[in-house]
Amino acid sequence: MIKPRPWLPLPLLSVLLLVVWLMMARSIAPGHILLGGFLALTIPLLTHRFWDAQPHVKKPGKLLLYVLRVLGDIIVANLHVAWLIINPRQRMRPAFVEYPLMLEDRFTITLLANTISLTPGTVSANMRLDGKTLLIHSLDVEDEEALIATIRERYERPLKEIYEC
Repeated sequence: MIKPRPWLPLPLLSVLLLVVWLMMARSIAPGHILLGGFLALTIPLLTHRFWDAQPHVKKPGKLLLYVLRVLGDIIVANLHVAWLIINPRQRMRPAFVEYPLMLEDRFTITLLANTISLTPGTVSANMRLDGKTLLIHSLDVEDEEALIATIRERYERPLKEIYEC
């Protein structure tokens, strides 16, 4: 039996595209809404075959808390990095850290790696081919085990609960 093609394969992407279009146009004139709506419907229809299947959010409330936590951590990390830069007596201790992953899904591993890279002072440098270890570079590492524990508790466990439970 032939499965019918959905007319709106990625509804959240369509809404996001429309909102971004209207923000870039800085107008809610009917012509901009019409063109943005056309693009918001057409782009996902033409590209959805190239996208990996997205896991379903199992706990949307926890996702909102996760986003708020990451935003707060970005602010705190910005202040910490600024302090490291402006304080000449403070010696930075850069290091590469091998982070053992609990996550198994490619999408959630990508979210974790992006979260780490979004937080100033840390960047995801590489993922091993076996998919079980992430190489992280950090600008200031006092204790590698403490960094691993912090990432696990603040980011990886919540992502596992949100997507993989």
